Amino acid sequence: MAAIGEQVRRTDTGDALARARQRAALLPDLLVEARRILNTVNTGWHGRRKSGVGESFWQFRPYTEGEAVARIDWRRSARDDRTYIRDQEWEAAHTVWLWSDPSPSMLYKSEQAQVSKESRALVLVLALAELLSRSGERIGFPGVTDPSSARNGAERLATLLSHTAILAPKPDLSKVRRFSDVVIVSDFLDPVEETLTVLQKLAHDGARAHLIEVYDPAEEEFPYRRRTEFIDPENGTSLTFGRAQDYAEDYRRLFFARRDTLSSFCKRIGWSYTTNRTDRLASDALVSVHMNMTASIGYQGGPT
Repeated sequence: MAAIGEQVRRTDTGDALARARQRAALLPDLLVEARRILNTVNTGWHGRRKSGVGESFWQFRPYTEGEAVARIDWRRSARDDRTYIRDQEWEAAHTVWLWSDPSPSMLYKSEQAQVSKESRALVLVLALAELLSRSGERIGFPGVTDPSSARNGAERLATLLSHTAILAPKPDLSKVRRFSDVVIVSDFLDPVEETLTVLQKLAHDGARAHLIEVYDPAEEEFPYRRRTEFIDPENGTSLTFGRAQDYAEDYRRLFFARRDTLSSFCKRIGWSYTTNRTDRLASDALVSVHMNMTASIGYQGGPT
């Protein structure tokens, strides 16, 4: 299954340098947009914090019967009639792999959308890189950079992407280790069986994945009427329908069945699946994924 549209034209996948130059030209503006989006939703976010072993104070909370008396903060408790526990913040840096699909189908943009799927996917990856870097997490991008912790993680990733001539069509997840998070941003239009094979390997390795499906409104609504030619951007094959509207119902059924299969798989093993239309706010997906990643602290990995 591939992206559709009356104006779709096949990308010459052999012209890797031209594609790299196009991406490099976009990345500075996409980095600015990513930071703008992050700043609109970042109020009150303090990273993926939890109680645990560490030296930094996190919070006071009421004492619960059965907890160690040694954890009571007597000075704070003396201020009123309650007994309080002093929690320290869990400080172990977490590893998060970020990946944005570079396949030709991601270049699609209908008249209903303001940006291509590729632009939206890169903005989400850079916004997450900025957020996670501020939180002290270790971030990496398969095939581009191994995980590292840096306050300028988003800028560093954007620079590396702009200097990478060829991005692999599939993520190399061989370096992903147990307890790591993996964020995959794609249109997920490959055969479902192929995608599930990749996800099952991640689950077996004990990682936790967060899938973000970026899609164009035309891909969901199928607004085509009368005679329409559809061109697969991956391989250039074409298909012409004399009355495109006659196929709308079958198309939508297949489109949503693919999504339901992937999202059900993720839900069953405790992963997250987020959708984001390119004519809607990127911040919606950013907030959703951040909340799901926060909930992943302590995840033990593997299917249930």
